[in-house]
Amino acid sequence: MALISKKKIIYPISPKLRVFLHRYGREVDFPIQYNDLLRYSSSIALYDSKGNDTLWETVFFAESDRNEIHHNVKKIYSILKAQGDMSVMEHLYVDRVDLCVYGNTKPFRVRIVNRINDNFDYFYVKNADASRIYGLELEHLLSPNRINYLVHQNTLIEEHIAGIPGEQFMRQYINDILQNPIRLAKEFVKFNERCFVRLLGDMHSSNFVVDVTPDFEETHYRIRAIDFDQQSYEGKKSIYLPQYFKQNNKLIQMGIKHITPESMAQYQREERSLIANRLKSSQKEMEDLLETMESDTISTEGNTESLKLDLAKHYKDGRFLECKNMGNILRLSLDLLMKK
Repeated sequence: MALISKKKIIYPISPKLRVFLHRYGREVDFPIQYNDLLRYSSSIALYDSKGNDTLWETVFFAESDRNEIHHNVKKIYSILKAQGDMSVMEHLYVDRVDLCVYGNTKPFRVRIVNRINDNFDYFYVKNADASRIYGLELEHLLSPNRINYLVHQNTLIEEHIAGIPGEQFMRQYINDILQNPIRLAKEFVKFNERCFVRLLGDMHSSNFVVDVTPDFEETHYRIRAIDFDQQSYEGKKSIYLPQYFKQNNKLIQMGIKHITPESMAQYQREERSLIANRLKSSQKEMEDLLETMESDTISTEGNTESLKLDLAKHYKDGRFLECKNMGNILRLSLDLLMKK
């Protein structure tokens, strides 16, 4: 079982990471910061449609602040979705601003609604954490998903990742007769491999969503990470393998029931091959990112020492013992992927 015993340290954006963000268009000036949203005057608990407490709170701003904050929040949305073109925002309004009271960084979630057709979208305003930024960028480069995020000073803006929350999926949908258990189990194997190769930790059911796409013959699944603050931080190998979290047991049991060891090995090879192809297609950006990570501090010395011992044993490769930081460890993990 994978367990995280201590709260993660929040790491600031280093000057070199700031240069990387500016070079690749992630550093953008926007009109409101995370701290501005802390000016709310009151809040109420947010419940879902069935009356369950979501552990989010809807916050309210004083009349003197609300119009300015809502206008600037719409500006951020226009930058995120339309390169700052406010003309496309004419029919949009800020319906709700929620605060996650249980998260490490207490993020805000903004709900934007189109008043013409009531269609809505979300985005998130968070305190910028270097680990999370590295995780977002690695997800963008190495996974089958593209991620849109922006940074300004110490504020991080993230787009919403659509899907059924993992714990809700396992509670309500996993035994649906219309599901394809073999395809779902295969996707979990591939997700497990993606997380391990790029060292994304803490992928229990609350930190990923399941994207279900009906096709003309079958149903397709994509498991997507939604929380990236445990990128290359923890010192135990098991933290980077979703298969070791008890919250994922229903998916794990499905894999044991429907997938043979030979098929699992095939799916792992397939996913590693896909990651290798993505590495080849983004060599310059990946090299810049790895160089930046190798000059940065995103974990403790104890975690780094522990992880390199675990991976040296796992891969039977003593070069992990020579790694000085998490950036070195990730580079070697990806180098082994390319050689295989």
